[in-house]
Amino acid sequence: MSNEQPKWTELEHLPEWDEEFYSVYTAKKHGKWVMLKTLKPELRDNPACQEMIEKEFDVRYNLAHPHIIMINDFEEVPGLGRCIITDDVYGDSLRKIIDKHQVDEHIRKEIVTSLVDAISYIQTNHIVHHPIKPETIIFTENVRNLKVIDVGFDQRKNLSPAAAADDIYSFGQVLSAVLDAMGDNSSHLRRVADKCLNPDPKKRYRDIPDLRMALEGNTTTRLYVVIISFLLLMTIILAWLVVVKPSF
Repeated sequence: MSNEQPKWTELEHLPEWDEEFYSVYTAKKHGKWVMLKTLKPELRDNPACQEMIEKEFDVRYNLAHPHIIMINDFEEVPGLGRCIITDDVYGDSLRKIIDKHQVDEHIRKEIVTSLVDAISYIQTNHIVHHPIKPETIIFTENVRNLKVIDVGFDQRKNLSPAAAADDIYSFGQVLSAVLDAMGDNSSHLRRVADKCLNPDPKKRYRDIPDLRMALEGNTTTRLYVVIISFLLLMTIILAWLVVVKPSF
C-alpha cells in the first residue's frame, strides 16, 4: 500500500475572484498553498479560449515585481483542466476592504506608492491588460502588502499613448474610491485624482513619472518654493550690495 499523498488537495472555488473567462481556485500543491486560474467549464473546449490562456501564461511568466502576483506554472489539474498556477495571495481585495470600511492610511499609502510602481512596471514591459480596479488589487493578510492580479494577456513592441492614458484614468478611479472611503478631502490628492479622471486624455498626466511627481508634489512643491524664495532673496541682497557701495 502506498502512503504517497495526492499532489492536489483542498481545492476551493473563489467566485469573488472570478474573471470574465476564468474561474479562480485556491488549493494545495504537494502541501503548499497556491492559486489556480482556469477557463470556465463552458469554455474549456473552445480552441480560441485555450489559445488565450496559453498566451496569458507566456506573457506573464517572466514578469517579476514585488507588487504583481507571480506565475509559477501551467499544468493539468484533475477536474479543472489546464490551469495557470500562481503564488497564493491570501487576503482581501481593495473592493472588500472598501465595503468593510477598513480603508486606512496604510492602504492609501500603498495605493500612491506600490500601485504606481506596479503600473510603471507593466507599462515598461508593454503589457496589455484589463483595467486595474479595486477588485484586482489584493492586500495580503496581516502584513497588508499590495498585490495586483489579472495584469496582462498580451504584449506589444510599444506602449500606445491611449493605453498609457487608460492606465492613468484607472489609477484615478482607484485613488478616488480610496479617498471617498476615508472621507479624505485632501486638496492635493483629490486634485491628482480629478486630473487623472479628466475626460480629455490630453489633459491627464502625460505618463507615470509625471503622475509620480504630482503625487509627491505636496512636499516637493514646498521645497521648491523655499529654494526659489531663498535664491530670490539672495539675488536682491547681492543687487543691493552692488548698488549701495560703502564709502571710506
